[in-house]
Amino acid sequence: MSAGLRLTVDRLTHRYGSLTVLDDISLIAEPGQVMVLVGPSGCGKSTLLGLMGGLLSPSDGDVRCEGEVPGDCLNPMTYVFQDFALLPWRTVAGNISLALEDSALPRAERPARIAEMLSGGMRQRVGIARALAVRPACLLLDEPLSALDAQTRELLLEEFAALIARAGTTTVYVTHNLQEAVLLGQQIVVLSRRPGRVREVLRLDRPLAGRTAADPDLAAMEQRLWRMIRDDAAEAERERADAPA
Repeated sequence: MSAGLRLTVDRLTHRYGSLTVLDDISLIAEPGQVMVLVGPSGCGKSTLLGLMGGLLSPSDGDVRCEGEVPGDCLNPMTYVFQDFALLPWRTVAGNISLALEDSALPRAERPARIAEMLSGGMRQRVGIARALAVRPACLLLDEPLSALDAQTRELLLEEFAALIARAGTTTVYVTHNLQEAVLLGQQIVVLSRRPGRVREVLRLDRPLAGRTAADPDLAAMEQRLWRMIRDDAAEAERERADAPA
């Protein structure tokens, strides 16, 4: 099991020109835990993920990455995006091996690493397996299940949670789906509408394994999250509808 890094976001603000997208964000993603970012459309969730992972530089504030990278880690900061960027001409194993080909892992050890990650052939799972194969110290996921229909998403969520829990890596997960948030999150960060600010941080200490959509406590948490963001979500939609084409 990999040890995760601690990501500390300290008074972070980000602007695109004169537009403030995020304002005075302070958070800590704890080692080995799953932080989920939720909020209305346009609140800056994906921007915050990019800032936490170093893809963007903040306008103000900073992001610190602390802790030792495990010896078996081949890529400390690993991203999974919505489309997964899989190669259709490669097999499932071939797509996962892509992440290992330019690494220091000896060729003879690669089949075992690939086999460890495999237990199915779904596109989404292959993308996650490819990311986990490099033993990341921090895994950053931007709405990886958003393209799925509700039934497929629900079927995949439990397996996905088990994968993340087994990997033991620090995970930051962006989603607009509140069921995903309560099934995967140990720390759920609720952002306000733009400019995104931390409205509340909810913590779920129970293990990821065994969480189900039918759990009444999790269903209640999902409803609590919806009540928090409902008005902001409605206002964000009105602003988008009123914006000039």
